[in-house]
Amino acid sequence: MIQIFRTEDGVVHQKDERLPGSWIALTNPTATEILEISDAYQIDPDHLRAPLDEEERSRIEVEDNYTLVLVDIPAIEERNGKDWYVTIPLGIVMTSDLLITVCLEETPVLSVFMDGRVRDFHTFMKTRFILQILYKNASLYLQYLRIIDKKSEVIERKLHQSQKNQELIELLELEKSLVYFTTSLRSNEVVLEKLLRNEKIKKYPEDTELLEDVINENKQAIEMANIYSGILSGTMDAFASVISNNLNIVMKFLATITIVMSIPTMVASFYGMNVNSAGMPFADSPYGFVIVLGFAVVLSLIVAWIFSKKDFF
Repeated sequence: MIQIFRTEDGVVHQKDERLPGSWIALTNPTATEILEISDAYQIDPDHLRAPLDEEERSRIEVEDNYTLVLVDIPAIEERNGKDWYVTIPLGIVMTSDLLITVCLEETPVLSVFMDGRVRDFHTFMKTRFILQILYKNASLYLQYLRIIDKKSEVIERKLHQSQKNQELIELLELEKSLVYFTTSLRSNEVVLEKLLRNEKIKKYPEDTELLEDVINENKQAIEMANIYSGILSGTMDAFASVISNNLNIVMKFLATITIVMSIPTMVASFYGMNVNSAGMPFADSPYGFVIVLGFAVVLSLIVAWIFSKKDFF
């Protein structure tokens, strides 16, 4: 999909024409759309395809008539009805006339610009726009990291009473997300350091300060990801032992219940043996055996209900 945006009088408008000073947003573009943009602006089609490869590394490519900035951005992936966090590439191509972004999917990193929710944003200020995108990207990492931390706290509370592996598997998924984030943030850090040495990217006086803010946000995200990853790793080790202890408690509880349940079974069995029935409960009733079996069934149902409440099943 190809979308064209342009700021006029400080307001972002979606356009049909690719005028100078515009922003062209390619979202999961087709091969035809890539070739169309490639031919129109003399851009290597491989550079436009690069952000569509999830394994592509962050980097900067400087050509004669354009510059490619490739970074990793955070994304949400839904699996089994739950949201998990991954990273995907985002390509930013700056030509002499306009800016082009390429991404596999719609992302909040760009949607805030499309919706006009960013202050002092102008599509024709291309270098400033690149830095604003990178700043929003670093901020989104920090936002998702806080969500991951809150999710891990919720799962930890469940683990205190859990005898299942499901919560540990969820923590493992969160730990994988933190690994993805840390790896991508470190790759982005290399790109940002190269931008800091690139005078072309600092066209406006405020750009240097904005780039430094981006670098600081990115470093903060790296530190936060490392801290959360360390905490999560220790938590998983600790709660693996907790679950093992909980299972031991359950086994002891099951043994006690087995003994309790065997009592009515033994009593019921007496009614089928050649035993003097004098003094035995319900011995004179033709329904005595059925009554005892009924007590055994009721007791079993009560135990089953307790187990389900305790989440032992």
